[in-house]
Amino acid sequence: MVRSLLPLNALRAFEAAARHLNFSRAADELSVTPGAVSQQIRLLEDIVGGPLFVREARGLQLTDLGRSSVPLLREGFERLMDASALLREPPRRKQVSISVAPGFASKWLMPRMDDFHTAHPEIELWISADMEPADLTEGKVDLAVRYGPGDYPGLTVDRLMTETVLPVCAPSLMDGDKPIRKPGDLIGHTLLHDMSNDGDPSRPDWAMWLKARGIRHPDPRRGSRFNQSGLLIEAAISGRGVALAKRTLAQADLASGRLVAPFPDGSEAVGFAYYVVQPRDRPPSPSATAFVGWLKKQAVDHDNTMGQL
Repeated sequence: MVRSLLPLNALRAFEAAARHLNFSRAADELSVTPGAVSQQIRLLEDIVGGPLFVREARGLQLTDLGRSSVPLLREGFERLMDASALLREPPRRKQVSISVAPGFASKWLMPRMDDFHTAHPEIELWISADMEPADLTEGKVDLAVRYGPGDYPGLTVDRLMTETVLPVCAPSLMDGDKPIRKPGDLIGHTLLHDMSNDGDPSRPDWAMWLKARGIRHPDPRRGSRFNQSGLLIEAAISGRGVALAKRTLAQADLASGRLVAPFPDGSEAVGFAYYVVQPRDRPPSPSATAFVGWLKKQAVDHDNTMGQL
């Protein structure tokens, strides 16, 4: 059976009248006369073969036929408005907007950006580094990298990398006044704490890490605290103490020698991982697809490097 669209002006008049339950207010909204609204309603009623409104003592009311069609009609007009807004926008260049946590942006993504720009000079990346995850349903962000359990309803989810934590510090602390040779030596050093609100129940803190190694620290909760993982790592680089850091974020600084891992076998895996997420109801642009492909390759290279450390 061939499906055809009813007259758009008549549908528009009916939706406005159904929302206001008043022909005059609908006419004001549409910038026409009440008579024109009434004429469009009659046209629509003739086509569908039944009344859409009845007049009662309390005013205009929808019939069952009219009432059942209003929600779908309203949704349809909202989609038309969205499409109209999109068509009015100037042509976009090849852009990809990405939402990431500040620590991941500064310590993992940014050191790799030159590689992406070399491979894709035609694509502009708009990076938003916020503590709170962006709402991908609003259409302002193409994709996000999230650290979490991987359960993100309504989104397409691909795992990038797992995570571990381990102690890291500046090389100068290893052979300073209080050399670090074994976990017990940490008692003589300031402990740096990662207080980023990532909600990971499996990530150990210093008290848990030391207890697992049989170390009775007098106060493992003392020391400087940082609400961003990137700040924690920078504090360790500057020699302010020993940090229990996410290894993924510390990798570049470990590879460059700005950080060292006093106990390479002291890393502990955590339950959370990094995921790239995209809206399920909006197909990705070719530029977003290219970026995700590059991101996955970088993650594989990262894992291979981690296995060699």
